Amino acid sequence: MNQNISIADRTKALAIRIVKACTFLDEKPGVCRTLSKQLLRSGTSIGANVREAQSAQSDKDFLSKLEIALKEERETEYWLEILIESELVEKIKFELLLQETKEVGKILVASTRKIKDKINNRN
Repeated sequence: MNQNISIADRTKALAIRIVKACTFLDEKPGVCRTLSKQLLRSGTSIGANVREAQSAQSDKDFLSKLEIALKEERETEYWLEILIESELVEKIKFELLLQETKEVGKILVASTRKIKDKINNRN
């Protein structure tokens, strides 16, 4: 993925990919549908929290929203790993989605560290 894209745009693109993956999962019977709902909630929440952070009222509020986005990223990563490792989906179909989710997580970790340093250096 293009490294110059904003985190807000990148997480929105990720959410769209998650929606498409969940549409695919919903076509399968049984447990795939249940896991699809979990994946949909967490995977779309990442971008929603990043977008919300853009209107933060303070650096601490901004940090809080990004930390929630990071928690949702980790949950999304978990559900994708479960789907792949339980062989409910073909690894090849979901490994790029998992990779992008992990990349977004790395960006969020770096961003939260940076804002924590900014907050701590003021005190």
